[in-house]
Amino acid sequence: MHLYALTLQRSTAITCTAYGNFSAPKMHEIATSHGKVLELLRPDPQGKVQSVCSMEAFGLIRSMASFRLPGANKDYLVLGSDSGRVSVLEFNKERNQFERVHLETFGKSGCRRIVPGQWIAADPKGRAVMIGAVEKQKLVYIFNRDASANLTISSPLEAHKNATLNLCIVGVDVGFENPIFACIELDYSEADQDPTGEAIAEATKMLTFYELDLGLNHVVRKWSEPIDPASNMLVPIPGDTDGPSGVLVCAENKIAYKKPDHEDVVTLIPRRDGMPLDQPLLITAYATLKQKDYFFILLQSEYGDLYRVTLDYNDEEVSEIHISYFDTVPVAQSLVILKTGFLFVASEFANHALYQFLSIKSSDNSDLINVEVEIEGEAIVIPHFKPRALKNLFLVDDVDSLSPVLDAKVLDLAGEETPQIYCLCGRGPRSTLRTLRHGLAVAEMAVSELPSNPSAVWTVRASEKEEFDKYIVVSFSNATIVLSIGETVEEVTDSGFLATNATLSVSLLGDDSLLQVHPNGIRRIRSDRRINEFTPPNKGVINKVAVNQRQVAIALQDNSIIYFELDAGNQLEEKAKPEVTGEVAALDMAQLSPGRARSRFLVVGTFESTWIVRVLSLDPDKFMQVLSRQALPAKPESLCLIEIATGASAQDGGNLSMFLFAGLTNGVLMRISVDPVTGIMAPDYRTRFLGAKPVKLFKVMVQGQSAVLALSSRSWLCYNYQGRYQITPLSYETLEYAATFASEQCPEGFVSVAQNTLRILTVERLGEVFNQQSMNLTYTPRRSVLLKQANVFVVCEADHNAAPVALPAVAEGMEVEGEGAAEDAMPPAVFGVQRAGEGRWASHVRVVDPVERETVQLIPMGENEAALCVCVCTFHERKGETFVLVGTGQDMKLGQRGGSGSVHCYSVSGNQLTLVHKTPVEGVPRAMAAFQGRVLVGAGNALRLYDMGKKKLLRKCENKQLPNMIVSINTQGERVYVGDVAESIFFCKYNKLTNSLVIFADDTHPRWVTGVCQLDYDTMAGADKFGNIFVCRLPTEVSDDIDEDPGGAGSFEHARLNGAQFKVDEIVQYHVGETVCGLQRATLTPGGADAIVYWTLYGAIGALQPFLSREDVDFFTHLEMHLRGAAGAREQKSKDTGATYDHPSICGRDQLAFRSYYYPVKDVIDGDLCETFTALDPARQKEIAEELDRSPGEVAKKLEDMRNRLL
Repeated sequence: MHLYALTLQRSTAITCTAYGNFSAPKMHEIATSHGKVLELLRPDPQGKVQSVCSMEAFGLIRSMASFRLPGANKDYLVLGSDSGRVSVLEFNKERNQFERVHLETFGKSGCRRIVPGQWIAADPKGRAVMIGAVEKQKLVYIFNRDASANLTISSPLEAHKNATLNLCIVGVDVGFENPIFACIELDYSEADQDPTGEAIAEATKMLTFYELDLGLNHVVRKWSEPIDPASNMLVPIPGDTDGPSGVLVCAENKIAYKKPDHEDVVTLIPRRDGMPLDQPLLITAYATLKQKDYFFILLQSEYGDLYRVTLDYNDEEVSEIHISYFDTVPVAQSLVILKTGFLFVASEFANHALYQFLSIKSSDNSDLINVEVEIEGEAIVIPHFKPRALKNLFLVDDVDSLSPVLDAKVLDLAGEETPQIYCLCGRGPRSTLRTLRHGLAVAEMAVSELPSNPSAVWTVRASEKEEFDKYIVVSFSNATIVLSIGETVEEVTDSGFLATNATLSVSLLGDDSLLQVHPNGIRRIRSDRRINEFTPPNKGVINKVAVNQRQVAIALQDNSIIYFELDAGNQLEEKAKPEVTGEVAALDMAQLSPGRARSRFLVVGTFESTWIVRVLSLDPDKFMQVLSRQALPAKPESLCLIEIATGASAQDGGNLSMFLFAGLTNGVLMRISVDPVTGIMAPDYRTRFLGAKPVKLFKVMVQGQSAVLALSSRSWLCYNYQGRYQITPLSYETLEYAATFASEQCPEGFVSVAQNTLRILTVERLGEVFNQQSMNLTYTPRRSVLLKQANVFVVCEADHNAAPVALPAVAEGMEVEGEGAAEDAMPPAVFGVQRAGEGRWASHVRVVDPVERETVQLIPMGENEAALCVCVCTFHERKGETFVLVGTGQDMKLGQRGGSGSVHCYSVSGNQLTLVHKTPVEGVPRAMAAFQGRVLVGAGNALRLYDMGKKKLLRKCENKQLPNMIVSINTQGERVYVGDVAESIFFCKYNKLTNSLVIFADDTHPRWVTGVCQLDYDTMAGADKFGNIFVCRLPTEVSDDIDEDPGGAGSFEHARLNGAQFKVDEIVQYHVGETVCGLQRATLTPGGADAIVYWTLYGAIGALQPFLSREDVDFFTHLEMHLRGAAGAREQKSKDTGATYDHPSICGRDQLAFRSYYYPVKDVIDGDLCETFTALDPARQKEIAEELDRSPGEVAKKLEDMRNRLL
């Protein structure tokens, strides 16, 4: 078995961020790490977060920092990763990607305790960077310029200290004096030698300042001082002319200002009203806003409360710290304040957010209530506050994040033919059930009914200089109406358009005159309202039109073509009647780019013994010559000749390539590359089946770039995004005709026709593979199961350290976070919930209608009881009845596997559950599965078989031979496949003669299983918590022996030391790079390939699909091999510096080593690496393609075909 691994949706969790001007001066951007993906985000002026570029790192990005050389106007990005190298990146605007400037090796690869990469801190003036390990090692690199103004990097300078843990590193702002780095260190040398364990309690944390002496070129420990043992974070204070310099040390309940030769200034952190005093409060994130004469710091607590911190200082002497409650936002992994007035919150879980500042200088302390408390006989005033709705911030954008996806199901419950992915996401009160559909989300701006079903629609501007459209023209079978666009859309009768006939085309010509083509002729409405008419000869009837700013081509019913051009006097002059044999089905011309007087080509689809498309020259010297032709598999419904940017967008210097799109009557879209000089069509073309209806094509604008909207039974958008051609469906009902639309209210959208309605639509987030709809949950979802007869999900929710929330009988599932809530309400999704203490649980079982996204029933669990697993079961004893069984744990403690639990049995009536009885069980049930009219329960390390009884479930047999704890159970026939938490997958068989469950095969590798799915009777796919996906198979001869042997082929007891009697073969192994939470064998599109779909802790969704032929395996193996080496490096080779790069990873990690992190990769092709082929420069693409005996186009087609088989 050979598989092709492809990430469908990249990780959405953000682990670290860096703010800077990376792509251009004054471009305020945020570089974010999603674990193994680097993404550049840019908020637009409207406050929408746009993704500029997203790159696979083929390594784990653990830390990042931006720096700017003195006098420069752009920032560099420096990465700390698991590669054992420091990587300095610069953004290349032309190729729309980060490129390595320097890559310096300092240690072994992998996330190791003493190899730097965990911490990174840059000098605020951009002269040096310190990269630190969790333990002992710290290295400093100095940056400078050479004579050609290129960035140079020094050899590393050591600042190591043995037996020391590094807990935080920051760069201290000291102006242009020697750079200083501050570090929280913990010396464990005494604790290491102490067998009693008392020394660790007395170990003190130290705040140490390291100075980089630029003159002597070495690093010295300048100053060290003990700090509070609960200190967890350092916040650098602006220095030089902006502030007093130094650092804030954040500890439990307080922050302290520290600097060498300066007295400590300490202040208490305000606490929430009602928060117990014995509950510590920590600061977890910070952001600094620095202006010319003013700065302040935003700190965030572990509850999400923001505090505004300012310092009273005089000549670098700080006298007081002012801290006040600012606002409350979701708990963040990282905060970024942009100079454009935005705050970006990279949430720890669920959606990220962009807020706009409404106020920054509010020093109003009215929120604070001073409470005097006596501690150890001393009266201390502790400030308290009541959380309130946002006052200083305003939410402007919500960035979807699935992280973490805890469980998912791929099903078509909505009856849309294309399956949906139902994901249980988030943690605590920010949990959601999300419905993912393949396609772009579409927002309806307006919908209006028309008197009958229209046949077509166009928009037209009043002149070339106008930014927005003036008219919407709607054609019916025998009439045309014209709508004027303004504050409202109203019908007008004085536009000059002919209203008594159907319309075939409406456009704006280059001299600002309007052109209407109708079956009986051409009507031209000049800007001074004069009207010119053209009538076809011999009362001919026009049925096809192609038009641009200066050229018009019409096809008549007798299959003759007439071609017109605007002459120098702006008269529409008839130029030619090219000879065409056979029926004319479609024709088109490219739009004119600025500075051009004519389009060079006319494309015509005609029938000559077979359907063909021809490219005719419109150049005067080759007028109407056939330049090339291409046979078509079916009749063309429409043709579209268009120039689309490849690589970077056209505005950023990307190259425009000419493509011919052909929409066929059989629902297939063809895309053919056309040479823009010779007009010759490339021999290789791409096809994609779009739907059951003939494909109509329309030229539209997307983010200022040309794109194609293809309408069939589904609507599809073909566009360039981040340098890659995308063809993505729109998640919307069937459209029949469309045109691009621009107005003040909707700067970029489409106007379209669907049945008897006119709709104005806009695409919300380009580039997304799946669009989402979500409903809120109360607690962290654990598991879900589908009740098929009612089409509802039963979801187990449970939270540790949480108090039960009082809920109505049916929760408002449709309510989106924050909307519709009262102003004074405190939504738990933002403000969190009161913590109940260790070992306390809150839980319930929720019955959800996933199509309507509403809660049908809510069943609270008992006190301190947590619902952990669920299954649907039928019993022999109660035929015709369906039961839902929920496994719960009682009084569980984190980190302990023991304990007790129970199995709740519910009968099903429609979509309602009724409790039948509750069965106490030894151990905590974490997995259950229906099995031959009974139920299998995995409680602790015991696998038990239960049958239905009147008052409780009756235990029939059990097997206690599993080594640790059962986390998954799958069944087929008499076989049971059991996943153990730390020992991989066990194959068991139920022996009816002896009424026993016998383990007959297990794995040779001890794997920490997080997800299991069955592929066939002998094959299981699994995932472990370290990010590996594996497939293991029972040897065929063993499988035959087991099925023939009534005794179950030996039992576990016979060979306890070596496990079971037989071993499974490992046939596939692949490292994803983040913890995989589950897998499912599924098909994502109708008629698509079966694949193993997986989802991860960071919110990624991916798939592994099998190859169909040995030829494909060989092709992709060789392609992967070439891309792993120097040919796959993402940089252009620099001739002047002689720099060469030998692999595609931007952080310096070897791709083969990364995919073989724990076990050597086996029989899996890395599709993410293969897809970087299209991002290489053309010379490198050609070089690799020649090695494979293909053209670059054929390689790109292979890559597209593999992705299209999945989606």
